[in-house]
Amino acid sequence: MAMANKAKLEALLTLINTSARDAITLYEQYGEVPAIDQMEPHPLDDAIDQTALKSAIRILEGACAQICATLAPPSHTAINLVQVYDHACVRVVARERVSDILLKYPRGLHVNELSKEINIEPKKLARIMRLLATRGCYNEVDTDVFANNRLSLILLEENPVKHMILLHVEPSAKGATVFYETLKDPRIAYSYEQTAAPVMYAINKDGTEGTIFDLMARNDDQRKCYNTSMRGLNHIMGSLAVLTHFPFEKYSTVVDVGGGIGAFSLSLAKMHKSIKITIHDLPEALVPARDIWVRECPEALAENRVEFDDLNFFEQVPVKDKDIYYLRNIIHNWDDRESTIILSNIRKALGPNSRVLIHDYVLRQLSRKQAVIEASEFGVVLAPEPLLANFGVGNIRSYQQDMTMLFAHNAKERTLQDFLALATAARLKLEKVWDLAESCVLEYSAA
Repeated sequence: MAMANKAKLEALLTLINTSARDAITLYEQYGEVPAIDQMEPHPLDDAIDQTALKSAIRILEGACAQICATLAPPSHTAINLVQVYDHACVRVVARERVSDILLKYPRGLHVNELSKEINIEPKKLARIMRLLATRGCYNEVDTDVFANNRLSLILLEENPVKHMILLHVEPSAKGATVFYETLKDPRIAYSYEQTAAPVMYAINKDGTEGTIFDLMARNDDQRKCYNTSMRGLNHIMGSLAVLTHFPFEKYSTVVDVGGGIGAFSLSLAKMHKSIKITIHDLPEALVPARDIWVRECPEALAENRVEFDDLNFFEQVPVKDKDIYYLRNIIHNWDDRESTIILSNIRKALGPNSRVLIHDYVLRQLSRKQAVIEASEFGVVLAPEPLLANFGVGNIRSYQQDMTMLFAHNAKERTLQDFLALATAARLKLEKVWDLAESCVLEYSAA
């Protein structure tokens, strides 16, 4: 048994070595390999298709975490799960725009001077910055002198990912603090209503009611932050890789259901200029969308390649007989009952050759038997042994996002079996899973 265990560790070490070398090779195709204290982005950071890199990093992160959890004392690993205050520190530097300030000081700025600019006590500020620099975010170039690095540039005000980060460190964090209470409160413990989501439970103590969408509708700043954060998801999830993996060139019409400002459609319009796009969303979401398209893709408007059409997808059927109906990060906002209504309304719009694309995380089971079935039947990539069958920590964002959906919306990310059940309820047939290493695109036809 001891030899078998040692053999597993040796196999994990091989996976670490191989996947790290794969990542290094990919970076070298775009330039130099990055360093942790690098002060500028790497060209690969903004690549539309990062699927190969994400595939390598998924194995690397999973194998590293698995070997550490195996060899470290259990008490060591257990306390590391909970003694995590990075989010509180990130909230400070994000709210105070520290990265934007440090852009003016490429050689670094002493915390005493930074303290004067943001009015935060310097010794406390130094502790915040040191923790983040230990995580690889910011570079301590001299004692208490900090500069930006490649990671801290994500927190620049112009970066859409920063706005997603703000949603996590503020409303989602509030929901996390009362999560246990919501599980025990007899009024809502078994409820999947959005009004009973932990975020709203926390905020309701201040007299705010409704759903998180209602909250944003009443707050212009939060709504703008949310809309911008959806563009940040392109970078976090590598969502735009679908533009190079799915054969959009074979189709002439795409309906972006719940498309908002066009986080997906803007890139689609620029890459596939023969496609006619319809963006469906609520009227208040389409007002800023039109302004953004005028600014960022006026040629699509001039050539009538995009139209904006009001739609409440719970009550209305989308425009009919189009080629592709695309839903990115829509279904995960809703419970099964509401998701079935959305998909059933889309089903009514389908022509005989139409396809529905649901683009979300797909939660993988830890059962290797189930993973083998999903790989053979639907093309989901199988984790190499002895890595955990769901890639372990290599896929941790999908499981953390599942909790985010629970905290914010009382909703969830789904397993492939969950998606198959939804498809049956909405009279759709799953044709293929396009595995993009982090997210997946599930392709459906009319059943």
